[in-house]
Amino acid sequence: MATARRQAKTKIKPPRKHVSDVSMDETWSKLQANIREIHNHNASSLSFEENHRFAYNMVLYKQGGVLYHGVCKLVADNVDRLAKNDITPTFPSGGDDDPTQQSQAGELLLKALRRVWDDHTGNMSKLRDILKYMDRVYTKANQVPEIWDAGLEIFLEHIIRAPIRDHVVSAILSLLQIERDGYVINRSAVKECVDVFLQLRVDREGKTVYKRDLEPAVLQASETFYVGEGKRLLESCDATEYLRRVEARINSEQERAHHYLSSQTASPLRKILENHLLTPHLSSVINMPNSGLDIMIDLDKVEDLNRLYRLFMMVPAGIPTLKKSLKESILRRGKDVNQASTNSETTQVDPDDDPDVVDSSSKPKGKGKTRAIGPGTQTLSLALKWVQDVLDLKDKFDQVWKRAFDSNRDVETSLNEAFEDFINLNDKAPEYISLFIDENLKKGLKGKTDIEVDNVLDKTITVFRFVAEKDAFERYYKNHLAKRLLLGRSVSDDAERGMLAKLKVECGFQFTQKLEGMFHDMKLSTDAMQAYRKHLENTSAPDIEISVTVMTSTFWPMSHSNASCTLPESLIRSCKSFEQFYLNRHSGRRLTWQLSLGNADVRVQFKAKKNDLNVSTFALVILLLFEDLPDDEFLTYEASELKTATAMPDVDLQRHLQSLACAKYKILKKHPPGRDVNPSDSFSFNSDFTCPMQKIKISTVSAKVETSEERKETRDRIEEERHHQTEACIVRIMKDRKNMTHNDLVNEVTRQLATRFQPNPQSIKKRIEGLIDREYLERCEDRKSYNYLA
Repeated sequence: MATARRQAKTKIKPPRKHVSDVSMDETWSKLQANIREIHNHNASSLSFEENHRFAYNMVLYKQGGVLYHGVCKLVADNVDRLAKNDITPTFPSGGDDDPTQQSQAGELLLKALRRVWDDHTGNMSKLRDILKYMDRVYTKANQVPEIWDAGLEIFLEHIIRAPIRDHVVSAILSLLQIERDGYVINRSAVKECVDVFLQLRVDREGKTVYKRDLEPAVLQASETFYVGEGKRLLESCDATEYLRRVEARINSEQERAHHYLSSQTASPLRKILENHLLTPHLSSVINMPNSGLDIMIDLDKVEDLNRLYRLFMMVPAGIPTLKKSLKESILRRGKDVNQASTNSETTQVDPDDDPDVVDSSSKPKGKGKTRAIGPGTQTLSLALKWVQDVLDLKDKFDQVWKRAFDSNRDVETSLNEAFEDFINLNDKAPEYISLFIDENLKKGLKGKTDIEVDNVLDKTITVFRFVAEKDAFERYYKNHLAKRLLLGRSVSDDAERGMLAKLKVECGFQFTQKLEGMFHDMKLSTDAMQAYRKHLENTSAPDIEISVTVMTSTFWPMSHSNASCTLPESLIRSCKSFEQFYLNRHSGRRLTWQLSLGNADVRVQFKAKKNDLNVSTFALVILLLFEDLPDDEFLTYEASELKTATAMPDVDLQRHLQSLACAKYKILKKHPPGRDVNPSDSFSFNSDFTCPMQKIKISTVSAKVETSEERKETRDRIEEERHHQTEACIVRIMKDRKNMTHNDLVNEVTRQLATRFQPNPQSIKKRIEGLIDREYLERCEDRKSYNYLA
């Protein structure tokens, strides 16, 4: 059986009122006296328990209001006393222009404020301990600030007021200016005062006195100072010194903000410096004569350039200004490079031949006229110099970009655009780059390591990458490659194939397809010649040994196909022998001899001795005409012998006669003597010729790498090829899309052809019209789009 037990209630007895017979007025009087002793720094003689009990009893007996307001009144009176006795006497008297005296006066005021603050907060800390019960009970019930917060409000009201506040702010600004002028100040005094301002809040959102009073004044004074500072520096400094001064100012202000102002002031202060020392003067500084960007680059001032970059990075307009100036600098230098390569067309040596082919000791006839056909090909030397100058310029700016501009991608884009612009201003750029590659692959790579070879080719590709007319480069490169392969000029097959691989990476398989076909033909020709020599071992060999390269007509440039020549019977028999052998192995093919591309080794008997000459096939045909001719007889150019016997075009006949009779090695004598070959001239064999060398190369004189007529012809062929490529691209796109608007079609054609050349929209439009006429396309009813006709 369960029994219920009643829990007894505990009776809470009210506390005994030990001081019920004690007057609250007397309690407050004792506490008030003790608080005054605390303010007088005599707290050590007081009893904490006693004072705490006084405050406790007053709150307990409903005298919290008297206690709270009485303490606030005592604190306010003490603060007013401190202000009058400690702060007011330190006010600067004014009128002293000595920075040292000003600094000392400001320092005294700030230290006085800090002493008063330390005194006040020390007193308030003791009072907070005594009045804990009041803070816990009375202030919360009556929604008034706790005594500590009330003390801060009293300090704010009685100390941070006019004129004290104005004097303190003025003293801080004065010390700030003194330090900016280069003098030393007591930073700790300013920092201690700033800390006071940071702890005093003026509203419930937490805004401090520092934010309300001091920071705006500091920023306004800073702005006034730096507006004038920017103008003064611009007038008195060159670009490098200006940048150094600005950087020093920025660093000092950042340091100042973090050391004795406030980190929250660092950002607006820096913005002031950017707005008044950098943004308005970007163009003026970077374009300063004798010290701006160009001079820094010329003198390789990497540190100054890096400083310029760092400072310009700080402001929105900085990098665009830097990019614009860099682009202008490169374009200006590039135009100078282009101008240096401009020269009048002169008679020159074929770039496939060695220098020193024309005797420069003989003076040309004609008053006041000089024709430069002496050592070194003018166009070749111009091409090599132009490409090398471009490479040097690119290397220089690449180093600046890496070391000074921290490899910034936006800056790199601007650099590349500038190089592309000035390189394409030179209409001979594709030819010059091909000549540069040709010269390096012929002789420039001798003795170099694989790494050095690869470095040269990479640099060349760098320039090639900027060329817009890559199809024009392809035509020149194909001609030069053909001569290197046919004449055995390449010093490294690996370098040739390495260059081909790099071109394939840049432009794709279609770009190098025919070039690779040329290498394949060379390999097949080597195999064919081995088979032909084995064939001759079993048959009667011709008197003259020949080596033949069989070229696929679609792969090789056939620019020399019109140059013909009547061969001697002995050479004809050798040609027929190989032709019969080759056609028996390959039915359905046809061989066309390209005699202008051949060369021959022939032994010639002079009076002194025999010499082995290496000459072109055409020159060999000319020399054979003098084989049985007596020394005192000669052959005329046009009357009968030479022109009729060789059946060469006049241009080729004159070039080879000039090479044999007017160059360094005069195998023939020209009558009358002179540099030019005329139809009225006659020639005889120079049996008195002597040369210490056994083997002699007779180089061929050519009328420049390309004359203006030849250049126009090349340009016409390129334009014709572009027409076909554009039409093929249009058909390919439309076959896939079936229907496209005019603008979309033009944009897509431009995009696809950009790897070879930059097509003109008008040219694309003409090709579209032509395809419509041939019924590959039809125009839609809206007249703005096209359909593909299968």
